[in-house]
Amino acid sequence: MSCPSDKMEKGGATAGAVPAVKKLIPYGGYYTNRTPEHDPEITETDPGTPLGEYMRRFWHPVCMSMELTDTPRFLKILGEELVAFRDGSGRVGLLHAHCAHRGASLEYGAIQERGIRCCYHGMVFDVDGSCLHVPFPKGEEAEAEKYACSIRQGAYKAFERNGLVFAYMGPPEEEPPFPEWEGNFTVMPGDELVPFSNFQHCNWLQVQDNAADNFHTAALHAGKNVVGGHFQGTTFDEVGAASMEVAPDMQFIPVQQGRSLACAGARRSDDQHMFVRVQHQVLPNLSLHAYTSEDGKARKLFSRFNIIRWTVPVDNENSKMIGWRVLGPGIDTRGVGDKDLVGYESIDFLEGQVALRRPQRFGKYSIHDMPPIPSNHREREHYKQAQYAPGDYEAIISQRPIAVHKLENPTKLDAGLYLFRKMLRDAVRGTNPAASPQNFAQWLREIGGAPNSFCSGNVFDLPLAATTEEEIARRRRISRGVVNILIEAESMQGEQRTEFVRQRMEALEREVRGDA
Repeated sequence: MSCPSDKMEKGGATAGAVPAVKKLIPYGGYYTNRTPEHDPEITETDPGTPLGEYMRRFWHPVCMSMELTDTPRFLKILGEELVAFRDGSGRVGLLHAHCAHRGASLEYGAIQERGIRCCYHGMVFDVDGSCLHVPFPKGEEAEAEKYACSIRQGAYKAFERNGLVFAYMGPPEEEPPFPEWEGNFTVMPGDELVPFSNFQHCNWLQVQDNAADNFHTAALHAGKNVVGGHFQGTTFDEVGAASMEVAPDMQFIPVQQGRSLACAGARRSDDQHMFVRVQHQVLPNLSLHAYTSEDGKARKLFSRFNIIRWTVPVDNENSKMIGWRVLGPGIDTRGVGDKDLVGYESIDFLEGQVALRRPQRFGKYSIHDMPPIPSNHREREHYKQAQYAPGDYEAIISQRPIAVHKLENPTKLDAGLYLFRKMLRDAVRGTNPAASPQNFAQWLREIGGAPNSFCSGNVFDLPLAATTEEEIARRRRISRGVVNILIEAESMQGEQRTEFVRQRMEALEREVRGDA
């Protein structure tokens, strides 16, 4: 590619002055060596920030159930220091870490049959934050009871579901329904929700961006880009799903009144089949992923969830990918999923999703253990191996602890993540009333707390078109058609919806193919 060597976007800079322009010239790093501030409006989630207040009005997974042992679990979520535990009666507590009495951390407390006891002076707090016991001297019980009524430990409502602990950290009076996507997360008989939690050493938004960036699979996860043949399981062709490495033609369509985004990608799996994969991004931080190991060799219509994932902010420079991997014959038609690789700091579909590569993750530990997480991606013992074959973890966290959006130079293929950022900004600012926490919660109540998802994997019997122009038109027509069918089916539920969608997809296939 030939580019003008002296191109600049604005006028020059005088000697000794701070460069104020971006010059596109050879060896012109001097003109791009200033790093602007990150965008706090849609990255920072501490208490009192616009995004932090928005996100606190939704349910989030905060840890795995396996993290609740016989000692309290220290957590940081949305910039808050917390302690999670399961008391002797089986109830889950999520409390502010620092005791309301003198500030000692409850991570050193003792779990009780009911609540947790602070190590420092013996105050006992229930899961709702009420003080159950104050150890005053004998004969001063009345004063102790009076004191107990004067304090309350900060607490958040929490519950367990399929190996994950969910919490609501907003005002109790604004608690929304927990969204049961499609009633059962489309888990078919014989399939199961397998929990996982993968720590990310960066801001939550660049992790969420990656889910809307469906084009990166053609580069990051392509076997041809592994350096020197040092394959490590980071690419789709290593798991027999080379169709995922084909560059997709993307269509991004806001749905559900701007509360979510359908990301439809059409690509050739072979000369007879068109693979249309629809990812579903839901405000503020949920992503629903279709089958990750599709080979695209056989017709398949309306395949459902393979990954259900929340990107949960730990603080402004750390986050978690936490959710469920759906495994079993219903979704995993090729039988390549591995439950023994799904859990704490591990997931099975591709290597390179977390700081620890599998030889280190499972060298000393089993999937039932919680190994220490490396604190610096450049100081890992397998750093050089990760350079040979980087995965999503390396690509995402190396964008800086908080990605600087002002330095990006997007293409049209980045439209999905930019559109989702805009939807998030509109929700935080209130410029899309439908996405406000109150209206979001009301929508969930109106539909019985079981919204429909646009997530689907589809393989159409569709031969290669005669010309490149016809092929482009064909793939765009069918991907838009798939999303439109799902929009038509929004008012339907269960089997009625599934049957309607499949019948309409069959008709779409015939129409695009040109059958009489």
